[in-house]
This record gives sequence, structure tokens and C-alpha cells, in this order.
Amino acid sequence: MSDRSPNLEWYLEGDPVLNAIVRKDMLGDTSAIGIVTRDPRIIAMVEEVTTWPWPPLVSHKSAGHQFHKLAFLAELRVDLASFKKVEFLNQMQASMDRGLPRVPTNVPVHFGGSGTLQMAWSVCDAPLFIYSLSRCFDDFDGREGVATLRSMARDIGMPCTVSPELGKFRGPGRKDDPCPLACLYTLKAIAQIDRKGNEAFAMSLTDTLLTLWEKSRERHPYMFFMGTDFRKLKLPFIWYDILSVADTLSYYPWTRDDERFIDMLSIIDSKKDANGRYTPESVWTSWKGWDFCQKKEPSRWLTFAVERLQKRAEGV
Repeated sequence: MSDRSPNLEWYLEGDPVLNAIVRKDMLGDTSAIGIVTRDPRIIAMVEEVTTWPWPPLVSHKSAGHQFHKLAFLAELRVDLASFKKVEFLNQMQASMDRGLPRVPTNVPVHFGGSGTLQMAWSVCDAPLFIYSLSRCFDDFDGREGVATLRSMARDIGMPCTVSPELGKFRGPGRKDDPCPLACLYTLKAIAQIDRKGNEAFAMSLTDTLLTLWEKSRERHPYMFFMGTDFRKLKLPFIWYDILSVADTLSYYPWTRDDERFIDMLSIIDSKKDANGRYTPESVWTSWKGWDFCQKKEPSRWLTFAVERLQKRAEGV
């Protein structure tokens, strides 16, 4: 990020992990990353995430599950190999089906599943796994997984698809609808792993998400609404909301002049206070203790996330 941020000193007065990220991204101080890997919260999270097998992934909205904690470590670019956690990568790779990691999953009978524990993937989690592994392990090559995702895509976007172990399970939507979360996570994976080699694929998916935004009053595929709750600012990136969608779209240069994306950014911008800072409007309670898990005052983490998104959207 270039140009001095008006909030720089404020950021540096806060959380030591955020301090290190700000120093790296805004001041070019790469030595600060050591602060992240020595932080007790990060060390504990690394141990939890790399203890395999995980508890069953019952809901993709379970904010405290290792699935989302791994993604958080990936956002911070925590090098799990430096923690001597290569065995975790080996375990994940051993579970893969055509490059897509399978994890312990239990889909209840009333949702169309077997009600038993199985190793499986779904298209609304697999892309985030390969995104996370790619950012946390330099030796991980996620291109096979991205190619598998591309083979599933339709003109409308990513369908609701699961591995054979889950049989005919499908989310609560029409078969011909796109799954917004799968589209979002697939775009995250493409941006991280191979954007140049998947440009047409990514263009189709960005258009899907922007069209859903444009038609948010009429279309709610798989019950993914883009209404009041969607527009609330929150961290970390765990679900399908305005900040997580806009942040991902900002990695794709062709979205910058799209009026639909500009509209999304204007709504985010309208939420800043007189000091250009942002206060969380919703929280994930399982992340208690982090400054973005409160709604009473501006959050350094949230403000930095918005500023970084805005810079990227401007091509800076």
C-alpha cells in the first residue's frame, strides 16, 4: 500500500499482530512478521488448526471451526511450514480428490445427508481450503484443485456440488441457481493460485456476484440474501457479506470501473466516521477478544481491512 495512511499511527497503537501487518504492508518492514508468529494467540491457533482430524464440519457458518481459523491464518500469510507443520499439509493432501481436500463432514438426514461422519468436500468449502493451503505453505500447488473447480462451472457460476460421499445432498435452492458462497471462495482461490490462467473463468464468476448484487431484491439463490445483514461490516472473512465479497472482487482489475462494484464500495465508504474509521456492525462471538469483535467503537482491524480494499480497488 502506498501513500501514508491518515490512520497509520492509530493502527500502530493497537493489536501487536495488526501492528506487524501494517508495518509490513504500509512501511515495507518485513522483519515485523516475526511478531505475528510469536504471538500467543497465533501460536495457539496454529496448534488447533494443525491437529488432525478436525471435528466434523457441520455448518459453514460455524465461525470458531478450524476451517475458518485456517483461513484467518492464511489472510495473515502465516507460514505453517515455519512452525514445522508440514505433516498437516501431508494429511490434507492425502485426503484430496482431484485436488480438493476432503474433511470430516456430517450432513444430517433431514438435510439430505446420511447423518454419519464422512470424509468429503463441497464446492462451498473446497476452494477456501486450497486458497488457505496455498497461502500457508509455499510448496502447495493448488492448480489441480482450481482446474477441478473450473470443470464444474456453468454459465451461471458455481453450482451446489458435493463429493460422491455425500450422495445427492444439495443446499436449499434451485438446481440451476449458482451458489454465491462457492463463487466467492472460488474467486479467492483463483486470485491466489492462478489468476492469469483462469481469467475467463474469473470474469464469469465476478459477473455472477455483481449481477446478484444488482438484482439483490429479486434473487436469493440458496437463501443467500444481500439485504440489511449482508451490508453490515464485520470481520474476519467468514461468510457471504459485503466486505468479504468486495474484498475478493477488488483483486480483479476489470471490476474497478463496474458501476455495480462502485455501488458496493460506496455503501462501505458511507459507514466511516468523521475520522475515517469504521465500527463493526455485527460480530462473530467465537472471536471474542479481537478488536473487531465489538460494536461500541472503531476497530483498527476493520478500518485497515477497508482501507486496504479501497487501495486495491483504486489500483494502488
